[in-house]
Amino acid sequence: MEAAMGLMRRMPPRHSETTLSALLSLLPHHSSDLLSQVDLPLQVLCDVDSGKEFILCEYNRDADSYRSPWSNKYHPPLEDAPYPSSELRKLEIEANDIFAIYCDQYYEGGISSVYMWEDDNEGFVACFLIKKDGSKTGHGRRGYLEEGAWDAIHVIEVGPEEEGATRYCLTSTVMLSLTTDDESSGTFSLSGSIRRQMNMNLAVADGHLCNMGKMIEEMEGKLRNSLDQVYFGKTREMVCTLRPPSEVAQMRLPDS
Repeated sequence: MEAAMGLMRRMPPRHSETTLSALLSLLPHHSSDLLSQVDLPLQVLCDVDSGKEFILCEYNRDADSYRSPWSNKYHPPLEDAPYPSSELRKLEIEANDIFAIYCDQYYEGGISSVYMWEDDNEGFVACFLIKKDGSKTGHGRRGYLEEGAWDAIHVIEVGPEEEGATRYCLTSTVMLSLTTDDESSGTFSLSGSIRRQMNMNLAVADGHLCNMGKMIEEMEGKLRNSLDQVYFGKTREMVCTLRPPSEVAQMRLPDS
């Protein structure tokens, strides 16, 4: 099982479904563990009632139906489906409105969805999702890439309130893939994923959304820096080492 998870972490995110299917055939007795620990690239569906797109994941799924955070309806319709309580639903609606603004300001476009549900420990769990298509035909306003995707999954476990404070446990995963195809860079492909966790005890005086938003903002900053250092930084180092710029190569040539 550890070897299987290590393999999944090293595979490109766009090949996750193929890799997961192969691992399930090899480890059928660990199917529940694999499905619960593996993050797949996010998919999108349009809510016909609200006219807005929402993100599909395991956190808003019941059987083969997915609940929209905008209309609170399952697509396709499902009988006896689980829903958040009225109080938690109000918090979910507010979180979706705020997170849509966050997504537009930080990602210059994209799709966001927030889902919440009650926890067995007298608290609740919230899932914040962002999907940014950075390709030429994608959602963004730049579209420099031939193909590109940024999938961010933030799951926060909120504990019960004790003496005016609550414990928050944030688990964040980012999956990045991009492909360029132009004269300056040629054909180049880069993909990978990264996961980090953060625990904090915060006062609830400012509200859960304020606390969760600060944690997500801080975590995304750390994840972007890690991706820049690990993926882009190492790639630049390897490219410049194997194929140094022409100016550097000329400087190293002997006078003769």
